[in-house]
Amino acid sequence: NMFEQRLSLEIYRLLAEGQPVPIPKLAERVAGGAEVIKHILNHWPGVFFDSEERVVGYWGLALPSAYAGPHRFTIRGQALSTWCAWDTLFLPQLLGETAMIESASPGGGTVRLRVTPQQLDHIDPAGAEMSFVVPDADGVQKDVVTTFCHFIHFFASRESGNSWTSRHPGTFLLSMDEALLLAHRRNELQYPDLLQPDRRITGLRERA
Repeated sequence: NMFEQRLSLEIYRLLAEGQPVPIPKLAERVAGGAEVIKHILNHWPGVFFDSEERVVGYWGLALPSAYAGPHRFTIRGQALSTWCAWDTLFLPQLLGETAMIESASPGGGTVRLRVTPQQLDHIDPAGAEMSFVVPDADGVQKDVVTTFCHFIHFFASRESGNSWTSRHPGTFLLSMDEALLLAHRRNELQYPDLLQPDRRITGLRERA
């Protein structure tokens, strides 16, 4: 429903500020009851809390203190982490921010990207590609990191990507353009009430 879509987006926006997200602050932003929101989050998979019951990780985006993964995701100078390479492609559109990405490739080397809310602005090296796997719905609900994220990486070239996918059954390569289109399609399906035809997020309070 629309309330849950707004709640989901607001978690991303608050996490992107680089601090743990207290439930009362989240409740204030979405004009909902703290107990109701706490109940929802406790039943959603992919939500991680610290010892003070503040959100520190949510479906792909995490504070560095909560997840020191190989994908560094920086917006407005704030360094964050993502669980997998694909997260770095769908989050800029949801956050309405341009992101700088540095991702250590299991094939060796580092892939660097600049991703705006609308497009891939810069790719280094130019021939980089992304591995992907068709997600198992039940597995993703139980543990998205081990059943999905561990198979999604950037590679500096098709050759290094093919070498890796050949050793991981079920995985395949996508071009960066294909990966971005798939990421935006994911956003449209998850947030149908908050995405306008021009693919910009609406329905949330503007930043001061």
